[in-house]
Amino acid sequence: MLEIVARNIPAFRQGLAVTLQLCGIAWSIGILLGALLGYASAKSRLFNFFNKTFSYLISSIPVLVLLFWFHYPLQYSLDLRIDPFYTSAFILALINTFAVSNVVAAGIANLPRQYLEAATVCGIGKPTAFLRIELPLILRNVFPGILMSQVNILHLTLFASLISVNELFRVAQRVNAQVYRPVEIYTALALFFLLISLPLILLSNYLTKKYARDLSEK
Repeated sequence: MLEIVARNIPAFRQGLAVTLQLCGIAWSIGILLGALLGYASAKSRLFNFFNKTFSYLISSIPVLVLLFWFHYPLQYSLDLRIDPFYTSAFILALINTFAVSNVVAAGIANLPRQYLEAATVCGIGKPTAFLRIELPLILRNVFPGILMSQVNILHLTLFASLISVNELFRVAQRVNAQVYRPVEIYTALALFFLLISLPLILLSNYLTKKYARDLSEK
């Protein structure tokens, strides 16, 4: 297995770079926009309706269908030619945005009001209360869920290969077509995802056990 990987290091390095670029775009945009949308959803009925409606729509359509529809029929109808990498990055960022927004909105909704009421009674202003009380509690509640969403996005990058994005899975397929050593190649691919995903999953579980409790009892 190591010999095959070593002989194809340039190809695997290129595929890994594309996978990490897809993740970087989807993670950064999804977390930023998702956090903003989630906070707005918790404070506004209009944003909450928008968030839930589009979350249901996106979660009801398979990722592969979204990728194909945005890359082929939509671009054909609009007479556009967009690099499949950017189509994939857009879809992954879109999925991540609504996944993060739901986690954030739920975290804010589960925050007991008595914490903010106590801050008001003590004469603490709203900006200070948000930064010192509300925000730390929200982050503690939502961080494990956000981590799991990012692991899911990493796994979804595999579907980008089906619209000709040269990410890691497509590179592995191409190398296997040349040497036909599927056991070694796909085992190496599984180990790669295991090395990245497992620490994030364990961290998420640890934070959940440490922080996920009924705050109203404290």
